[in-house]
Amino acid sequence: MANITKNEIIHIAKLAMLNLTEKEIDNYTKDMQEILAYAEMINKVDTTDTDETTGVTGQKNVFRKDQIIEFKTRDILLQNAPSQDEGMFRIPKVIN
Repeated sequence: MANITKNEIIHIAKLAMLNLTEKEIDNYTKDMQEILAYAEMINKVDTTDTDETTGVTGQKNVFRKDQIIEFKTRDILLQNAPSQDEGMFRIPKVIN
């Protein structure tokens, strides 16, 4: 059976900058163990005589042609920015 420890959940939460309660840690540990056990079960299924399928509905992706749109000025482009600095998009810091 798949096993993930509380310490691993705490480590993952720390990496994701999440503050979890003890109850949440216990719940996530149990949930992750169930998910990993299910994945192990799926991995054991013998698919050697199974044909590949790409989709059961017959629908296909509809792609559009890439088009280059040149903006006359940077200001027109930056008007969509929630925040800007020195002519560039300003985004929140995502890495400590």
